[in-house]
Amino acid sequence: MDWRAKVELFEQIRLEYEFGVGTIQGVSRKLGVHRRLVREAIRSAIPARRKKTERPQVKMAPAAEFIDAILETDRKAPRKQRHTAKRIWERIREEVSGCRAAERTVRQYVARRKEALGLARGEIFVPQSYGWGVEAQVDWYEAYADLDGERVKLQVFSLRSMASGAAYHRAYLRAAQQAFLEAHELAFHYFGGVFRRLRYDNLSSAVKKILRSYERELTARFIAFRSHWQYQAEFCTPGEGHEKGGVEGEVGYFRRNHWVPVPVASDLAELNAKLLADCHHDEGRILSGRMESVGRLLLAEKEHLRPLPAEDFELAEVSFPRVDQAGCAKVRTNFYSGPLKAGSMVEARVYSSVVEFRQDGVRVAQPQRSYERAQQILDLEHYLEVLERKPGALRGSKPLAQWRVQDRWPESYDRLWELMNERQGRQDGTRSMIALIRMGREFGYAKLETSVAQAMELGGRDVAAIRHLLMTDELQHAVVTTVEIGALAAYERALPTMAEYNHLLTIEVLA
Repeated sequence: MDWRAKVELFEQIRLEYEFGVGTIQGVSRKLGVHRRLVREAIRSAIPARRKKTERPQVKMAPAAEFIDAILETDRKAPRKQRHTAKRIWERIREEVSGCRAAERTVRQYVARRKEALGLARGEIFVPQSYGWGVEAQVDWYEAYADLDGERVKLQVFSLRSMASGAAYHRAYLRAAQQAFLEAHELAFHYFGGVFRRLRYDNLSSAVKKILRSYERELTARFIAFRSHWQYQAEFCTPGEGHEKGGVEGEVGYFRRNHWVPVPVASDLAELNAKLLADCHHDEGRILSGRMESVGRLLLAEKEHLRPLPAEDFELAEVSFPRVDQAGCAKVRTNFYSGPLKAGSMVEARVYSSVVEFRQDGVRVAQPQRSYERAQQILDLEHYLEVLERKPGALRGSKPLAQWRVQDRWPESYDRLWELMNERQGRQDGTRSMIALIRMGREFGYAKLETSVAQAMELGGRDVAAIRHLLMTDELQHAVVTTVEIGALAAYERALPTMAEYNHLLTIEVLA
């Protein structure tokens, strides 16, 4: 019998005893219950709770000593490398023969043993209050997304206002320092101002070395960034994530509501546009214990934020590498190609997603940044002038191989290349192909690919024909306009007559 039914039964017994039969034996016979239960109901309207009998853990008996040994060993293990109940259950299945307890049974047993051994932490935390624009908390977390059909592991930046509850999220391939600083800048613009204090983990993008107490040796770029935006930075005690519990809770909510199911996007830019829309959507939430939405609270908080500086911080990491004989400049641990002369010095600016090369203040190349090590990131476009002098090097070149991997060299190019070689010879055919690729700079590579496919269908096999197809949109032809005949009446004139001339014939001429 459940608790509610028993309370109702007690009420019926008490009413029958007071206003009905009036005797214990009579109530017992009428309602069909034991006299002991009638006496209990008369004493109190609330039934006594039944004591749970401790039953022997028969299924757990073979693994009891094994579990106790694991829990004792975990006392000395790092906090984040201790056994979970699920991991203990997995080890029992593998290492303890004769124990076939279910996972739930193991979980309940481990919880009781941790409490008995004093391993269960029941720490109490003191709720905090925050003023408008005073503090925001920052954290990185991992998430997965399907980008261009491939599942990619991402690092996501999160910054949460502790007063309004509004938050900003942005995804990156790596949690590099450039991404860290860029995300701060975008978050400040999202909130419309700068918080007086930001609270962090001891992440390597900001902290170079942990000293005594709350002292930290910070990186030079982070100090300059903090000075530019004029805010105070505080760092949590190592291993105490609850010191920034606001952003930890925000990450959990955002992951459950906006990363499930796994988001699908064509690239990282499209994904971040979705995340930004999700941040705006969450402004409609009303947090527990509050009367107004996050968006309304954020509008009130903006008036208390520090104003944005007139100029943003220079996010790029600048270096001046020298171009080697392969036409590449070494930036950090990788080599990037560019339209540069061997031996020249170039300005390299490293951002979160790209590496920008400049000469005399003018951008000459912007390859995608690679987070691998000792890699060559080569663009075939940067080698076209050299290949015109050395056409035989094109077929086996590494830049061409990378274009093939990136789907920038379609099969139609190979078919056209073979036709050009058959018609003009290998060297001249390859030079024509190089000249064709150079037209991609002028007209765009997508348009070039379309024109090549169209030329193949029409039987065109030379560069001039493809150039003509590329320029069809620019050709202007005279357009003939039709005129109604009625409009020509304005140009009608009377026909000439010979009457005046005939009159001259009748006049006599004096001799």
